[in-house]
Amino acid sequence: MKINPVVTDHFYTAHTSFIVDFKFNNNITILIGDSGEGKSAVFGFIQECMAVDPKLVCFNYLDKQKNIYEEISRLKNKLIVIDNADILLDEKARKFISLDDKNQYLIIGRDPSNLFATTDNLFELVTEKKEEIIVFKLEPFF
Repeated sequence: MKINPVVTDHFYTAHTSFIVDFKFNNNITILIGDSGEGKSAVFGFIQECMAVDPKLVCFNYLDKQKNIYEEISRLKNKLIVIDNADILLDEKARKFISLDDKNQYLIIGRDPSNLFATTDNLFELVTEKKEEIIVFKLEPFF
């Protein structure tokens, strides 16, 4: 399923010696990959931006007790970033996300089921080293 981003087509933040430079071409971007690749570190860098970016909303394992469906169903015009999506998203939340045209999603996890995802939605994290800086980017997952 390919729907253009409704909030932003680019997210950029710099944090000490790390840069997150994500280009989005879909409304739902699913970041998958093995443990230890930096996905949760990137989430932490993005989460820090919530304090200054009102369009950014982040959820992770600390939000396990929340009803994620209820939380996201009230939001509009937000880039919603969900780390540990495999444990946070139940079937109701997944179906809502797959049909939501008011928000944009970056979902970090290993299980894209029930999100009506295609290969257009699946990405992996890649790193580039530029001098002393590590740049995190999204690359299509094949």
